[in-house]
Amino acid sequence: MAHHHSHDNIDWDTRLQQLRAADDLTAPETAQLVGAVLGAEDRAVIEIGSGAGGGSAALAAALSRSGGQLTLVDGAPQLLAEAGARATEAGLGQVEVQTVLADAADDGLAAAVGTTADLVFAAFVVHHLPDQLAGLRRLAELVRPGGRLVLVEFGLEPRVLPWDLGLGEPGLEARLTAARDAWFREMRAEMAGSVRLGTGWPRALRDAGLTDVRTWSYLIDRPAPIDDVVLDAVLRRLDWLHADGEDRADPADLDTLAQLLDPAGPHYVGKRDDVYYLNANTVHLATRPA
Repeated sequence: MAHHHSHDNIDWDTRLQQLRAADDLTAPETAQLVGAVLGAEDRAVIEIGSGAGGGSAALAAALSRSGGQLTLVDGAPQLLAEAGARATEAGLGQVEVQTVLADAADDGLAAAVGTTADLVFAAFVVHHLPDQLAGLRRLAELVRPGGRLVLVEFGLEPRVLPWDLGLGEPGLEARLTAARDAWFREMRAEMAGSVRLGTGWPRALRDAGLTDVRTWSYLIDRPAPIDDVVLDAVLRRLDWLHADGEDRADPADLDTLAQLLDPAGPHYVGKRDDVYYLNANTVHLATRPA
């Protein structure tokens, strides 16, 4: 999911655990999405930004029914190894899995990947790139004429807390989300080579030379009461809001958040029966003209 932080000084064991947990949370929806975008005739698929391999495994499982080739691309060797292993296992020996260490922000992407595909799948990747339109053009180059690009990006921010927690000021989550938005704006503005996109994804895909853009959204809906997998996702979300809000959010809100995140305290979010996980992701499917 949203890994907005650079690859420097990452504790990869923890990072992999977090990404695996995020994949586990959304596995049913990911499988459904792959079923919706992978055509019966598709034999070659490229996934850009494979992460810990949740999408890779779903793509490999779907391809295994007819056989095919899956090329996974990521800029972090630790993630690529994990995604490759997961895809190979899910492909049941019917899918040729290749891994390519490359960065979607690099103009040499097409040369590094060295092949084109019937379907190019990029989930939660393009919004990280300094020049997002240039990134879409690079992805479009990887699509064979007549093939399709699938872009998955955030539709709505996740919601996990009731509006009034009986602790601190009501509306905590919306204020923390606004602070996180401010963090993201600053991060983009300070990024080397950053170019504003200035448009929505469907328009940007057309500007990148693709046609027949179709867009829809799907929910990740885990109502209260939740299990441990969902609680993990709630805690990851609140941790992120805390980290991104540190210099920006109201100190009183950060204090409330710290109480929610304290397993030893009386207000620990894991002791509540009214937290949930709800968010919407948006899919954009576009075709490279034949």
